[in-house]
Amino acid sequence: MEARSVVFSSRFSCPVSPSFGPPEPTKRGLIVLPVGFSRRCIGIGINRKSSSLCPKAAQRANLEATGVPTSVPVRVAHELLQAGHRYLDVRTPEEFSAGHAEGAINVPYMYRVGSGMNKNSKFLEEVSAHFGKYDEIIVGCQRGKRSLMAAADLLAFGYTAVTDIAGGYAAWTQNGLPIQN
Repeated sequence: MEARSVVFSSRFSCPVSPSFGPPEPTKRGLIVLPVGFSRRCIGIGINRKSSSLCPKAAQRANLEATGVPTSVPVRVAHELLQAGHRYLDVRTPEEFSAGHAEGAINVPYMYRVGSGMNKNSKFLEEVSAHFGKYDEIIVGCQRGKRSLMAAADLLAFGYTAVTDIAGGYAAWTQNGLPIQN
């Protein structure tokens, strides 16, 4: 593996740099951190396609490690859907039946109760019936708030490839993207 870039955080200062050892027989690279070198000093991500260190992968990995999902605009979400990601629509059944993105699977994150909303206590269990923890999932709701909370819960539960749709279904329809009624 060839090291192409290492991302050092500007928020932390580190007195030493990591060293890179030769790949092991399993073709995995080895990064050796000196004693006292804090993990917080460096953000490293691996770009699987080129087997190189990648700043964008580091940023995404660091955000997901802290439970903050990546959000993308609806046009990017549509491209992800076309590339094989699966759409998890976390709106209520009533919102979903009024219209949804093509191929979306509905698992409500919240239900309407009186004039408010309550969290679906079986949300993670219901998602697990449709999605595996390594599935590439894009999560959407009506405007983007519930989906962000749902995506954070999924990451905390161990799902590894979760992306939030910024703006939700409202932005999806405003951009003229395909829907089912």
